[in-house]
Amino acid sequence: MLDINLIRERPKEIEKALQRRDPAIRLDKLLELDTKRRELLREVENLRALRNRESDEIAKLKAEGREAQDKIEAMRKVGDQIKNLDTEAHTLEEDLNETLFALPNIPHESVPVSENKEDRPTIRQWGKKREFDFELQNHVELGKSLGLLDFEKATMMAGAQFPLYIGDGAWLEWALINFMLKKQVQEKGYTPVFPPHLLTEKSTFVGGVLPKFGDDLYFVNKDKLYLIPTAETALCNMHRDEVLDEKELPKKYVAYTPCYRREAGTYGAKERGLVRTHQFNKVELFRFAAQDKSWEYLEEMTREAEEVVEALGLHYRTTLLVTSDISQGMAKTYDVEAWLPGQRKYYEISSASNGTDYQARRANTRYRPKDGGKPKFVHFLNASGLATSRLMAAILENNQQKDGSVRVPEVLQEFVDKDVITPKNSG
Repeated sequence: MLDINLIRERPKEIEKALQRRDPAIRLDKLLELDTKRRELLREVENLRALRNRESDEIAKLKAEGREAQDKIEAMRKVGDQIKNLDTEAHTLEEDLNETLFALPNIPHESVPVSENKEDRPTIRQWGKKREFDFELQNHVELGKSLGLLDFEKATMMAGAQFPLYIGDGAWLEWALINFMLKKQVQEKGYTPVFPPHLLTEKSTFVGGVLPKFGDDLYFVNKDKLYLIPTAETALCNMHRDEVLDEKELPKKYVAYTPCYRREAGTYGAKERGLVRTHQFNKVELFRFAAQDKSWEYLEEMTREAEEVVEALGLHYRTTLLVTSDISQGMAKTYDVEAWLPGQRKYYEISSASNGTDYQARRANTRYRPKDGGKPKFVHFLNASGLATSRLMAAILENNQQKDGSVRVPEVLQEFVDKDVITPKNSG
């Protein structure tokens, strides 16, 4: 969430910055609620001070054997007034927080301003689109012919838009996860984490998902717990209510989890199979950073995601999201998009973002500057390192061969113990 003090001090500047994301954003209601609440709190403080003074006077009168009933009655009325004002102030605080929580993060000045998501510029790309001299199959067809995927059985088990990996498909999925974890831990120095898959309302709020995106989550009503939409939501809580030393930063965590999202919806016939599902696997990169280092780390984490795609030999492009497309809690986001020839389209396989102190304020995660001074809020950064579902689709479609087989990327061969996956009926 945003700093209310910053909004109080520079309301027009902050409003103008937020309008780069959404021209309809106005801060008038927020400021009005904040002013009313602070006026009520001042009135309560004054009444409490009056009651304290009068209580001393009543005690003095009683000690002297003098009449104090009028003052006692007057203070009862003051007590009722304080109680009513406290209730009103609490209601205003809830309304204020609801309005404040709905505001998005302030976009970084380098983020392009546009209401059209397609205006995102391409920052760089790697490799080339593969040309095929035979009839191309999409990953759904390949998954079936190679015995890797069974969407019919998955639908029978769980309903539409859930995956079921079988045989070499399951091995290949685990190969991707193991390869990415090994790379980030051994080469990049991340600490591995296996977080819970179910989170409390507080933890989900800290992660920035609640209250705005509650309808996109799976909820276990009996236990009042939410299934994680991404490991980021859990990792945001790693240092909740802690004050770290700057010398400890950055703290770098990598987590593998399944991700559960209701938002898949219906996106047309081409977005079937692994392109958009309610459940998918992801290796998540997360950093807790000092404020003056976070923009440098965003570039590093984006490259860490890109290096995974390059190691797999897949053509990709990296785009910079425009103001209308970055998620609520983020100030700047890069998308790494792989080319899926079976869809003839680029699809996001990693999203790298700097959330600045937006989530850290919810988590109350701060650090002590090494040069002294009062604690500051940590900056939170996250990146997919990577999401496996579309990555699996990209591997199958880009590595298919004329005989219907699929070449296994070299970096995954040690995990699946083969270099080519052949059709089931190939002998």
